[in-house]
Amino acid sequence: MKQNNNFNIKRLIFIAAVAIGAIAIAYGIENFTGKEDNDKISGATEITVAKDSDVVIQLKDVTETAAFYPANINGTDLEVIAVKAPDGTIRTAFNTCQVCYSSGKGYYKQEGDQLVCQNCGNQFGMGDVEVTKGGCNPVPITPEYKNVTAETITISKDILAQATEIFKNWK
Repeated sequence: MKQNNNFNIKRLIFIAAVAIGAIAIAYGIENFTGKEDNDKISGATEITVAKDSDVVIQLKDVTETAAFYPANINGTDLEVIAVKAPDGTIRTAFNTCQVCYSSGKGYYKQEGDQLVCQNCGNQFGMGDVEVTKGGCNPVPITPEYKNVTAETITISKDILAQATEIFKNWK
């Protein structure tokens, strides 16, 4: 199973890289001002940066407002999005765009009931998180890449480490 997960993540990264090459997006890189340099991110629920560890999301804290769970894995910063979709399901994705990630600005911010790519401006609803694959959407974290219990969602350090490649230029 673990070997299959490694293959799927590598395949996803390869597909994203091919798409980027084909589209040849060339935007300048600017700093991501939505992140803080300390170990805590402020908001309704205090979220601690997961440093070389699993990201654990408390289901009771997930609402229709997207929450961004930061991690630092082997020196690479990354983020996980968790949000309650209109159908009541909890959805997760990496906060980087499947197409725009290499620009450094291919991350999302919530504006109203939409997530907006900060590189190309593509917008989509919370119901598309984790479900829509390909194109300008956050990289989905599908059920086989997380452990869901009655109280938490855990994305393992191993899965996070596999995703660091798509966060190399992330700002």
